[in-house]
Amino acid sequence: QVQVVESGGGLVQAGGSLRLSCAASGIIFKIKSMGWYRQAPGKQRELVAAITSGGSTNYIDSVKGRFTISRDNGKNTLYLEMNSLKPEDTAVYYCDVKGNWGLDYWGQGTQVTVSS
Repeated sequence: QVQVVESGGGLVQAGGSLRLSCAASGIIFKIKSMGWYRQAPGKQRELVAAITSGGSTNYIDSVKGRFTISRDNGKNTLYLEMNSLKPEDTAVYYCDVKGNWGLDYWGQGTQVTVSS
């Protein structure tokens, strides 16, 4: 059974930093990509950053230069280093694991709150 579990969220002041982690277990398929999404109250879920199995990354414009996504392939673990946090970064952050044949698994999310 595949499980995706996020951790590392919390409350931080504007300008602060947080590091999110995502541990995927029970993976018996080849992972194509892993990514971080976020959803703020009243807004649609959006892709924040993603990384492919080959290490290629992409970021939403609003986090470029502040967030860094990384991955430990051997441990099926994903990270998101978030610096210079802003109140508009407040959201529930979700980890997504994509494999071949349309396989797609999500975590339950971790709350990030940035106070001004």
